[in-house]
Amino acid sequence: MMTIEKQQEGNHLTLMLEGRMDTATAPELETIIRELPETVTELVIDLQKLDYMSSSGLRVLLLAQKTMLRQGELIVQNVNGAISEIFEITGFSDILTIR
Repeated sequence: MMTIEKQQEGNHLTLMLEGRMDTATAPELETIIRELPETVTELVIDLQKLDYMSSSGLRVLLLAQKTMLRQGELIVQNVNGAISEIFEITGFSDILTIR
């Protein structure tokens, strides 16, 4: 299970993820990314409360990165140790802006 909390201030949208992002839950985030208004120029994905991320979650982050390259900036923040290790192994730490 994963919950997504949204906070929007003008052109800035923060998505706070909690739980597990896997094949069952990643499509929910993918839908949000695909329906993102072009007026959003800064997308922050907060992973502070995310416990697990599968390859499905990585694929959705890649979609978010491609989307935001066209319309602004993607920032991934509050990455915990386990997910940080996944980012290192897969090379995502080189392509994502991580705070």
